[in-house]
Amino acid sequence: QKEDIEVTLLPAGHCPGSVMFLFEGENGTVLYTGDFRLAKGEAARMELLHSGTRVKDIQSVYLDTTFCDPKFYHIPSREECLNGILELVRSWTSLTRYHVVWLNCKAAYGYEYLFINLSEELGIKVHVNKLDMFRNMPEILYHVTTDRHTQIHACRHPRDDDCFRWNRLPCGMTCQKGTPLHIISIKPSTMWFGERIK
Repeated sequence: QKEDIEVTLLPAGHCPGSVMFLFEGENGTVLYTGDFRLAKGEAARMELLHSGTRVKDIQSVYLDTTFCDPKFYHIPSREECLNGILELVRSWTSLTRYHVVWLNCKAAYGYEYLFINLSEELGIKVHVNKLDMFRNMPEILYHVTTDRHTQIHACRHPRDDDCFRWNRLPCGMTCQKGTPLHIISIKPSTMWFGERIK
């Protein structure tokens, strides 16, 4: 049986280009989220989820279920997480120019929000291995650099955990102008909130 279906792509907020799919047909409407990260109220502002003044009647939602588990009783908002990281990075990097931060980012994409905000707030570009992956995201290119002489690193190594030791970054940096670096590692990961009890 053939049926015409209208498919609408909605922003998922997970990383640049991430989408949710809204399928609408004669037999109803289905929303498939995939990975998403929306702040409270963002879905309410999506015009394409509305018909006139009402929310569309969605029969089924296929939800990414990574965090659909009671152990994730509370996940802080993106803003709360950013403010905590900003406070930590600001206090550490202000000690000396040899105090650096390594952002232990396990995925290639999804941290752009963090890089942009840290760079804007602190005036420090974030070191990445290559700029190629950001070529189609011009809004972030001003905030990242391949110059290792910066205080915030998101550089990666095939075996980051093996490579990172107290005074060595994955990119190989151990000192600047002969002065050893003081490095802290921040692992921006929602998984942490399921590994800790209240």
